[in-house]
Amino acid sequence: MDLLNTLVDKGLRRELPTRDEALAVLATSDDDVLDVVAAAGKVRRHWFGRRVKLNYLVNLKSGLCPEDCSYCSQRLGSKADILKYTWLKPDQASQAAAAGLAGGAKRVCLVASGRGPTDRDVDRVSDTIKAIKDRHENVEVCACLGLLSDGQAERLREAGADAYNHNLNTSEGTYGDITTTHTYADRVDTVQKAHAAGLSACSGLIAGMGESDEDLVDVVYSLRELDPDSVPVNFLIPFEGTPLAKEWNLTPQRCLRILAMVRFVCPDVEVRIAGGREVHLRTMQPLALNLANSIFLGDYLTSEGQAGKADLDMIADAGFEVEGAGEVTLPEHRVTAGAGCGAHAEAGCGSHEGGGCGSHEGGGVCGSVKVQAEQEQPAEARTDLVAVRRRGAGTDLAPNA
Repeated sequence: MDLLNTLVDKGLRRELPTRDEALAVLATSDDDVLDVVAAAGKVRRHWFGRRVKLNYLVNLKSGLCPEDCSYCSQRLGSKADILKYTWLKPDQASQAAAAGLAGGAKRVCLVASGRGPTDRDVDRVSDTIKAIKDRHENVEVCACLGLLSDGQAERLREAGADAYNHNLNTSEGTYGDITTTHTYADRVDTVQKAHAAGLSACSGLIAGMGESDEDLVDVVYSLRELDPDSVPVNFLIPFEGTPLAKEWNLTPQRCLRILAMVRFVCPDVEVRIAGGREVHLRTMQPLALNLANSIFLGDYLTSEGQAGKADLDMIADAGFEVEGAGEVTLPEHRVTAGAGCGAHAEAGCGSHEGGGCGSHEGGGVCGSVKVQAEQEQPAEARTDLVAVRRRGAGTDLAPNA
């Protein structure tokens, strides 16, 4: 059985691929990228059909962050020419959310820059959640406020939050090269706090920061162990004025391989294409819908995204459909039992080293898919595609939704 057939079989059983199988997906050649997409697409359709969940970001507080995350335009010392403003009032945030919901989004993600919320900040966000849910009873609300202190996740849950986002971003081994003001363990702790409070955990990664294939596999395997319901895959937007402004390492084909690897390792979770898809996937975005079952609609936190109507047209033209507010995103076994992409060996989700192609200690690759013999060529810098957000939350202009 070749590599891709093995990975499809494992994905349909929620069985963890070996590390070498995951690495082999990233190492496939551009000639084989359509085969990789087709294989991972079978897993995506098995668990999620042809539905695409739409999410909408509301940046509650922009810029002026004391943390030094190298990838972030809002970081300490950033010279990126982004919008900077303090907390939106609950009615302002609710109005911003309404635009995304009118465009078809079923989840609103409330994001604020900073190390983590104070108790007063939690009160602010709680009031915002109430304002949104008073107007839109069935909307899902996800909060993303940084590192959580004890008891804050529970307070957000009581206020009506459905989920909490906190990304791992990169592997534990390289985390210190990206951020020095907090640790990888701090991030893991916050995801665990969200889980313990009964919030749906949302945690993902950023690709394109100069990491190795091994780093990408490490962080995705760590995510599987943490068992989030949602895994956002961000592609670095190299903002001028940030330390990673020169990191143009991604091609559309590379992005597709990364998304396929995430789908194979976490077959039954919501895989979301997040920031950077327009910059790096470009005209290949419709192909990526065969891998991910979720996207952000319209603009991001500090950058402009594709027009909301263009997103909707893309989904329809590619043969997919927007997931309705009344539809449940996750497969039934995750909703009813909480088992799925994580360390649940009893649910068929553990690591089966002896299954399929087995473990290749020497780093060999099983199957007939061709593997690139040379390092990938650097991608072209497309600074023309990096557009700073100048509309929506924090401005007097209508949002893009």
